[in-house]
Amino acid sequence: MATTSTNINVRVDSEVKRKSQELFVRLGMDMTSAINIFLRQAIWKDGIPFEIVGEQKPKRRNPPQAGCLKGKIWESDDHDWFEPLKDFEEYM
Repeated sequence: MATTSTNINVRVDSEVKRKSQELFVRLGMDMTSAINIFLRQAIWKDGIPFEIVGEQKPKRRNPPQAGCLKGKIWESDDHDWFEPLKDFEEYM
């Protein structure tokens, strides 16, 4: 089965084009290959192949979640271990 190809004309900011071409060269491909990858991924995922979000606001760090494991008090997100509480009732 022979495949046919077609041209797509797209207008982009010249700086976006320059920076993306530099990126694709570093990745070992050209603009056509990169666009083909994007289009094939969009078809495969049946949508945009990456998350589209609004302007990023500074991330607000949630307070660490405390837990207990074998008598040791710890915080989530790989925080340091605390010494075991000698008398837990003191702190309640």
